[in-house]
Order: sequence, then structure tokens, then C-alpha cells
Amino acid sequence: MQNLHFESSDIEVTEDFLSKAYASMRIGDGAPGSGRALIDRTAMPGVSIDELDLDLGLRYDVTPLGRICVCLVHDGMIEDHGYRDVEDAFGPGDVVSLAPPDLPYQGRIRSARYNITMLDTALLSQVAATAPDAKGGPVRLIGHRPTSDAAALHLRHTINHVRDHVLAVPELAAQPLVTSTAAQHLAASVLTAFPNTALHAPTATDRNDSHTGTLRRALAHIDDHAREPLTVADIAAAAHVTVRALQYAFRRHLDTTPLAHLRRVRLSHAHHDLLAADPSTGATVTGVAAMWGFHHSGRFATLYREAYGRPPLHTLNER
Repeated sequence: MQNLHFESSDIEVTEDFLSKAYASMRIGDGAPGSGRALIDRTAMPGVSIDELDLDLGLRYDVTPLGRICVCLVHDGMIEDHGYRDVEDAFGPGDVVSLAPPDLPYQGRIRSARYNITMLDTALLSQVAATAPDAKGGPVRLIGHRPTSDAAALHLRHTINHVRDHVLAVPELAAQPLVTSTAAQHLAASVLTAFPNTALHAPTATDRNDSHTGTLRRALAHIDDHAREPLTVADIAAAAHVTVRALQYAFRRHLDTTPLAHLRRVRLSHAHHDLLAADPSTGATVTGVAAMWGFHHSGRFATLYREAYGRPPLHTLNER
């Protein structure tokens, strides 16, 4: 999946591009407009974010994409949108999940400006407990509208942050820990926003598995793999328990979460790298922070000061 930019006022060229980049689309449903199309895509492993500005009318008929597809409407209307038993229309400010990954959908766009964020389905299971079915299947969204206005607003802010402060900065987008952390944060925001099948409360088995042996295995795995992209599902698998049992073990014995502990471990590594770094060779706080998955420099500085009692720049300039 690569970044792309497309701009055209040629209806045939735009129709061909949209059909190849997304799905079958037909331009020309009688809606007024200049025919101009502007599309920008930024992407990282598991996630793509597209901004589309279409001053035209078109109908779309989309085969199953196999991905989570979230739409944020800025201006204009998306009408007659439907799949299975769902029929809906979306306007400015709406945040919606377009369809389950395994279902086709169709609808009509009337001179709209909107955002399409697509995620690999596996990301949901990586940041949540397993689905409550007999086989422990993958986590699924079970509603296309957010559970609350606050949840929708939080998801909108998360998408904008990933787009503007991770994908828009090549130095950050090239750091595996940054993109992994950002993708997990985005997936968690999607789960928070939409009804889903994830179980949050631990079961009796999970409680039995949340002993100190589980915690020791999890801590060892975090210490050994802190330099690698890690999800809570990875840590749970290494500890031989479910995600819920892992989360309960950390709450029960350390009063924290697995990912919060991982962040502290990475912060410690960043601290040691700052102590060893030489600013005369071009080392920077931003570069060290990004290498350990901290893409927001202000947030990193706050966490660092809380842990070490001084700004990270002071540590870098100690030499």
C-alpha cells in the first residue's frame, strides 16, 4: 500500500482511477458539479488514510474490501448507502463504518469532501479481547454508527492526529515502533467508537490465569522485545493466556496495563540512549524518542520529566 496523489477534471479518467483504487464506480448521476476530483492517500502498515474532494455526482458499488472502512464526512452528502439490512445517508460531521469487511455495499455521492480510513481487521483483535463466540473468533464491529457523540469526536481526533502528526512526517512514518503504536491507538479508538464483539470483563478462567507466573512471562517478553513492534495480543500469546487474563494480571499485581508498562520500558531505553548520545553528531531528542515509538514530542517530554525530573534535552546536552 503506497501513498498517492490524484487530481483531474476529466470524468473518464477520474472514473477509471476510482474504480481501480477503490471499487466499481459510475460518475454522472445528474448532480451538479465541475467534475473535479482531488484525492490524497497516506499509508503505513495496516492503515491507509485518504482525503477525497469530489465535486461531482457518482454511484458506487463496492465488493467486500476485507478491511475496516471508516468514513468522516466534511462537506456534501453520501446518500442511499446500504448493505444487508442497513440503509442510511451521511452528511457533514458524520462518522460511520461503511460496512463489515466481508459484505458488499453501495450508495451515491453528491459533491462531497470526506475522509476514508481503512484498517486491517487483525488490528482490532490485537488491541482487544477475543470475540465472545464458542471458537473465540476475531473481534468484529456490530454497528455502523458510533455509540456516542463523544466517542465519534475522539475517533475523529485520533484519525486527524495520525494523518497530520505521523503519516505527514516522513521521519516518523519510517519508524516501525511509531507506526505500530499509532495503528494500535487508531484501532483502539475504532473499538471505543463502535459497538463490537469484544469482551472486556475477565472470565473465571481469566482470573485463574492472572497469577504471578503469567506476569513474569509477560514482563520477560516485554523486556526481550521492547525494540520490536508489540501488541497486547503478542504479549498475551507469549504468556500463554488470553488478552483479558493478561490485562487482569497487570491490574491485579502492578496496578497498570501491559501497554503502559511497555511504554515505561521503552522510556527507560530512550533515557539510556539520550545519556549515551552525542548532540554534535546530530542526535536529537525527537530522533531518540521516535526510535522508541514516541511520535509526539510534547507527550514524550512530559512522560520523561515525570520519570526523571528534568527535560530530555537536558539529558542529551549533559556531555
